[in-house]
Amino acid sequence: MKQRKERKQNNKKKIKPSILRWFITITIATFVLSLFFSYISTVAINDIPLVFAIILLLLVIFIGIFFDIIAVAVTVADEANFHAKATKKVEGSKKSIHLIKNAPKVSNVCADVIGDMCGVLSGSISAIIAIKITSSLNLDFNIQIFISAFVASLTVGGKAIGKEIANANSVKIVHVVGKFLHFFERKKNTHHN
Repeated sequence: MKQRKERKQNNKKKIKPSILRWFITITIATFVLSLFFSYISTVAINDIPLVFAIILLLLVIFIGIFFDIIAVAVTVADEANFHAKATKKVEGSKKSIHLIKNAPKVSNVCADVIGDMCGVLSGSISAIIAIKITSSLNLDFNIQIFISAFVASLTVGGKAIGKEIANANSVKIVHVVGKFLHFFERKKNTHHN
């Protein structure tokens, strides 16, 4: 009984530093990325033509939806599907297992960090688009309200469809991401050698 209590206390001690490390890492990374994307959205995007701003806005919304799909797929995918593939040395299966084992962190990065960055960026881009449309058409009312509503509905609707896709195809999606990470790692290793 006493040994069991000591083991539980030791496990709690082991978990806390890794959670704290993850919290610090993700907070600093988010801060740096926020600065970078805020700079891009307020300074760099101001000078681009309206058509490119609209294309960029749609691209940012799509990226947010895409990473949300990965976050959901990693969370719901069954690890057992990849163990047989890993024993047969199917490319990307080990990376897929690693993704599923780290599902909370992967989901946090994909849905929260990247998702929030895309939200901030799409808000800034939509404001710039509103200003460009208002000035070019000499409008008296604020079109930003309609553009913001359109961006929000497209994002939420896209993520709703994305969640359905992720739930139905979680194994395929995780395996594709696993293959991509495997390929990327292999390229990096051959580049260093």
